[in-house]
Amino acid sequence: MKDLKPTCRVAIVQAAPILFRKDACVEKAVSLILEAARLQAELIVFPELFIPGYPFGMTFGFTVGHRDEGGRQDWKRYYDNSILVPGPETELLGRAAREAGAWVSIGVSERDAVTATLYNSNLFFSPDGRLAACHRKLKPTGAERVVWGDADRAYFPVAQTPWGPMGSLICWESYMPLARAALYEKGVTLYISPNTNDNPEWQTPMPVRRARPPPATSPLRAGAFSSTATC
Repeated sequence: MKDLKPTCRVAIVQAAPILFRKDACVEKAVSLILEAARLQAELIVFPELFIPGYPFGMTFGFTVGHRDEGGRQDWKRYYDNSILVPGPETELLGRAAREAGAWVSIGVSERDAVTATLYNSNLFFSPDGRLAACHRKLKPTGAERVVWGDADRAYFPVAQTPWGPMGSLICWESYMPLARAALYEKGVTLYISPNTNDNPEWQTPMPVRRARPPPATSPLRAGAFSSTATC
């Protein structure tokens, strides 16, 4: 932990995606990355599932034992607009990170190239444009399981940054004390926890204590050193 950069200029993206349109979402993300770079951001954090948006309130026509045709078509549209990792969309995002000279954290709906399973994933890109880490949400929350599968590999990846190791947990995962402990065991000094909303309950698992060097925090639930457990 010696010689870590003591401060980090963070840009917290507060922007709406273009639901079900991955190309438009990527185009908007690239524009926002470059805008943040003009403000000298060193780390740019996007919300959960910015590409192609979080389908809040949608049922995809699902009830136990039945799915209607309209719901099937909605789900196919979402599937078709989920992205391969790596793939053409990550190439564009990496290029933007390189042009910005900044670290980028962004939530995506990932489509596995082999199994075709969708995953709620968070990606890290380094300032040289490299895809530095891909974290898949361990267990989708509630009805999210209609859309996304459980993570099957690469648990708790971290990226080495000038501020120390950086990892992420997505939304409800931050309520899992053992998941947080797994990140702490890897020595993270930057803990990114993207959400798709700003409900006050997400404040609960993210208390922050002072440390040297100080952990980065953000309104999108990027924090560190939480010790709160909720059942």
